[in-house]
Amino acid sequence: MVKKSMKEHKNDKGLHRLLDARQLGLKLIANVTYGYTAASFSGRMPCVEVADSIVRKARETLERAIKLVEERPEWGARVVYGDTDRIGHEICDAVTAMNPQPIKLKFEKVYYPCVLQTKKRYVGYSYETLDQKEPVFDAKGIETVRRDSCAAVSKILERSIKILFGCKDVSKVKEYVLRQCRKFMECKVSMQDCVFAKEYRGMKGYKPGACVPALEIAKLVVCNTCMGVKDESQPCVSLDCPIMFRRVLAKQDVQKGTQLREVVNKVLDF
Repeated sequence: MVKKSMKEHKNDKGLHRLLDARQLGLKLIANVTYGYTAASFSGRMPCVEVADSIVRKARETLERAIKLVEERPEWGARVVYGDTDRIGHEICDAVTAMNPQPIKLKFEKVYYPCVLQTKKRYVGYSYETLDQKEPVFDAKGIETVRRDSCAAVSKILERSIKILFGCKDVSKVKEYVLRQCRKFMECKVSMQDCVFAKEYRGMKGYKPGACVPALEIAKLVVCNTCMGVKDESQPCVSLDCPIMFRRVLAKQDVQKGTQLREVVNKVLDF
């Protein structure tokens, strides 16, 4: 397998990059094939039967593996999380033997400790080999790796999780979070860590009760008149509106720039 070869040649940077590009290419081909066939209306090659077959066979393979693991009393194992392409137990050889070629269950990694939040959202210290001494912080789907929140959220959450994994004391996590909140109150944090790189879809672009940073910030800077306007492209005429105030300042700056250009042009013409 390509990934296995990558681990065997990790010291050869050139070959490692070549193998990495190859495994990414194979993964992309598989994902694109499924995506093309699953897109029934907007797809270029729609074939729902192929897409459904891929998901169904993957689910059948996973369910057979779970049943095998939980029915063997000598293993004493219980599956607590399973995805269509991985299962978190050490019974790789037995599961591989019960499936036809080229299906193979790969022993990927062990998480200890770990937090399973929801499907495709988990975090933990991962160990890939028996001789690995230092764990690797591995997060999937949570705010430490998502790009729709500010950097401060990612850093504080990651540090909080590491404290929890290290001492297993929630009170220590609480103390750390309170210290960070105190820094925010005292304006001792970098403004760059507080920037949200997420588009704003308008007041009516979110579900009722949605707690979205862009929406909450918009509510703070938009007056009641703006919020009541049906067409958001229509300018607000309220003198108390902060957006209206900034628009007036911008208009004044444009007028000053125009006047300055006229003066410069007259001087140049002279």
